[in-house]
Amino acid sequence: MSSAAVINFAPEAGSVELRELKRPEIGDDDVLLEVAAVGVCGSDLHQWTSNHSWPVNYPVVLGHEFGGHIIERGSKVSGWSEGDRVVSETAAIINNDSPLTRRGLYNLDPDRKGFGYGVNGAMTKHVRVPARCLHQVPENLALNHACLTEPCCVAYSAVVTNTRMEPGDRVLVIGPGTIGILCAAVAAIRGADVAILGLESDRNRLDIAAQSYGCTSLTGKEEAHNWARERDGMGADVVIDAAGVSPTLKLSLDVVRPAGWITKVGWGPKPLDFSLDPLIQKNVTLQGSFSHNWPIWERVLALLSSGKLDVAPIIGGTWPISEWHTAFEKMHQGEVVKSVLVP
Repeated sequence: MSSAAVINFAPEAGSVELRELKRPEIGDDDVLLEVAAVGVCGSDLHQWTSNHSWPVNYPVVLGHEFGGHIIERGSKVSGWSEGDRVVSETAAIINNDSPLTRRGLYNLDPDRKGFGYGVNGAMTKHVRVPARCLHQVPENLALNHACLTEPCCVAYSAVVTNTRMEPGDRVLVIGPGTIGILCAAVAAIRGADVAILGLESDRNRLDIAAQSYGCTSLTGKEEAHNWARERDGMGADVVIDAAGVSPTLKLSLDVVRPAGWITKVGWGPKPLDFSLDPLIQKNVTLQGSFSHNWPIWERVLALLSSGKLDVAPIIGGTWPISEWHTAFEKMHQGEVVKSVLVP
């Protein structure tokens, strides 16, 4: 049995196409998941355009934001049943003996390989998943929303786990993509006064952030500087850089207050072209944030099922796997925040 799969087959730009893929065989500790929905991530787009900075195991099925139903269990799998509604973490391969894994930080294990770049992902009908990656989806949470648990976990990890923030802080989020908007939403849940910065061409996404998550939308450096300083002239308490390019980190250093905090969650492969001396002069903390682990997934699923965090506003459309190119293009052009594919 085979199914259509969205496969990134080479490092050159545009090397993604629909191919037939055999149904995967599972190991003793795995389950076979029938995919119900899979989100398109910015990293999928980066591999499509060859604008990424991580190693890829070509050819590979794209997709690491997914949920579905268990249809087969390995012989050593317990605690799960066929038919269970689940979502999966992204750390498909980890080193169980790593000191980081033993601390529960397997997301930072140097041997970690994830779905969609290290092993085959979920932009297809069936995907092999280690049972340790699974989380039960509450009955009141639709799978086409639950599949976006993963980017919500990225935002939660950045804003809650890796950022020093207090209720009432002024938080500037740079970049109104999926992660930026979700970071703004999580910061608002934490009681922050939140603004999100983009370009005028990002107006549709900025409007979604403002209308659905209560953020102040900003365009341009001057607006960002003015907003950051309007309370006491000192700057933003926290800046979340969800864009990742060099100019946004420079802007972060410019607008953050002395003794403030910058969390960088956006990727940017190009080198810096400015001095980091303001980091020293302002006594600022610069924190990186990558991925997530088991307790974060459980907390995010609780937020999603309670309605305190709602992903519906960012979903711009749902397309069948056969129309992957349209879904990718609409995200790439900024027409929608998030595309969802259905196998």
